[in-house]
Amino acid sequence: MLNIKNITIQYGKKKPVIEDFDLNINQGEIISIVGESGSGKTTLIRSIAGLLPGEGKVIKGNITFQDESLLNFSEDKWNEYRGTKLSMIFQDCGSMLNPIRKIGAQFVEYILTHEKMSKKEAYDKATQMLYKMRLSNINNIMNSYPFQLSGGMRQRVGIAMAMTFKPKLLIADEPTSALDVTTQAQIISQMIELRDKYNTSIIIVTHNLGVATYMADKIVVMKDGKIVEQGNKFKILHSPKSDYTKKLLDSVPVMEGKRYV
Repeated sequence: MLNIKNITIQYGKKKPVIEDFDLNINQGEIISIVGESGSGKTTLIRSIAGLLPGEGKVIKGNITFQDESLLNFSEDKWNEYRGTKLSMIFQDCGSMLNPIRKIGAQFVEYILTHEKMSKKEAYDKATQMLYKMRLSNINNIMNSYPFQLSGGMRQRVGIAMAMTFKPKLLIADEPTSALDVTTQAQIISQMIELRDKYNTSIIIVTHNLGVATYMADKIVVMKDGKIVEQGNKFKILHSPKSDYTKKLLDSVPVMEGKRYV
């Protein structure tokens, strides 16, 4: 479904941050990418979504999604795909919201951009998505500006928007890092439900090995822009081959002799 073939990514004339990277994801598969800060995880997923910042560019290789090269997409083609066939959840969804427009206006406009319906129907669809994110006082949220909501509430609004059209591929960059543990569990369950109901493929970047273990079919361990190790999550967790993977696992707290991943 998604094939990343031998890509190298560079910012300007600096040394490439990702080199000769290969990764495949099948329809309905969940892949978790783990690794320390600076390992290239966010750069990788932004390249998939066509959202590399500044002078970031894929200078070698190819990324194909449902047999189409994403690297050849025009801006119009990206506008057609983003939010419908391919969605991204950012680490700080609040920063992606317009601070001077109410949540409801933004959400309704987002829906109407991708689907023909009345404003009333779009409003109802938006409120249904917020309800699925376990938010309360939904009409109040729809009439609020982003700064009037807590960080966790803004994050759930962003996640609701990304999941509205049941994308074929959902890319998530630390989607639960700003949320409390109870809400994290709810959001993770909602993402897994999206996969189970609609066969959505998910790529999730996380520092939380517990989240990776719970969600993923396969874990990819990255360091310095390259894959150190990848495979079935049970194989990675119980029989890691790389010393780096072993160190990551050793960093997980142990309680009464048991490691909770």
